[in-house]
Amino acid sequence: MIRTILQRSLLLSFLLLLATQGFAADPKPLEIGAPAPDFSLPGTDGKTYTLKSFADAKVLAIIFSCNHCPTAQAYEDRMKALAADYKNKGVAVVVVSPNDPEAVSLDELGYSDMGDTFEEMKTRAKEKNYNFPYLYDGDTQEMSMAYGPAATPHVFIFDKQRKLQYNGRLDASEKPGSANAEDARNAIDALLAGKPVPVAKTKTFGCSIKWADKKEMAERARAQWAKEEVSLSLIDEPALRALLKNDTDKVRLVNVWATWCGPCVQELPDFVDINRMYRNRDFEFITISADKPDKKDKALAVLKKLEASNTNYLFNSEDKYALIEAIDPEWQGALPYTLLIEPGGKVLYRKQGTIVPAEMKKTIVEKVGRYY
Repeated sequence: MIRTILQRSLLLSFLLLLATQGFAADPKPLEIGAPAPDFSLPGTDGKTYTLKSFADAKVLAIIFSCNHCPTAQAYEDRMKALAADYKNKGVAVVVVSPNDPEAVSLDELGYSDMGDTFEEMKTRAKEKNYNFPYLYDGDTQEMSMAYGPAATPHVFIFDKQRKLQYNGRLDASEKPGSANAEDARNAIDALLAGKPVPVAKTKTFGCSIKWADKKEMAERARAQWAKEEVSLSLIDEPALRALLKNDTDKVRLVNVWATWCGPCVQELPDFVDINRMYRNRDFEFITISADKPDKKDKALAVLKKLEASNTNYLFNSEDKYALIEAIDPEWQGALPYTLLIEPGGKVLYRKQGTIVPAEMKKTIVEKVGRYY
């Protein structure tokens, strides 16, 4: 008996080690014919939904999706079309976000202007005018674990008896406008006609589910960023003018700040986050310090504290009016000042004063693209 207890203890310790190291196995998707597991989840519309909320539907389509995934975003309009086209045919379309928002690293948000928190889901639902319930399962993930989505998006379609009849993709083409959720529609049409689903199971393609055990990966990313080198170089007026012409293939975000400017220092962490989100895209972030050249060490200390490992410059002259004219003739001189410049030098966004981070992220992602 002691040996059995010891074996169980060792097994439990091994499983715990796997989980804490992020090696826990993802749940398997429901098998065809399995009953739909019940759930109770909050929706972005302020309501709480359970399986019984859709009891009147002849067919129930549950789609696991999220805010940040480029593939999920590529299917947003198709999900809306699916809900609209089948609304009067007795079909309920429900979308669930399975992701733990704390398990999503900033560098995984490069194709979006927002993450997967419940508040951000509310914003996305309103902006996209969702015509289906958008439910949040990021806190416990119990419902998602029971269904077993492999990626976002992943659809599960149930018949009137709430037995699973289709499990897989919406369609086989990620590019918006190139398909219309044919696989899901074929399954729904078959069920409405009382026929077997022609292809009951397909593979899915998209972003992995951000299970809670992936928080460690996000934490490791933050720890790695904290170790990145932070530097500050002097820049003269000709080089500054050349920089602002943006003769590159990247969208260039430029922020002018100073150590003595409270709002400047307060908003720099937002810029650091934005840089971490988009720096793997066609994007770069550059700071220009308006401090005096002899204050370079002080400016560098602030940048190091804030982990600003992007490109940082300090104007090498005390002539602030030369700085103003070199940066932007439209700038009146107050700090902070921010420019978003597309390749070729066209200014997409200019702001004297602090930015609205959500507005900036949206402007960036609309330019660099939401899809692969």
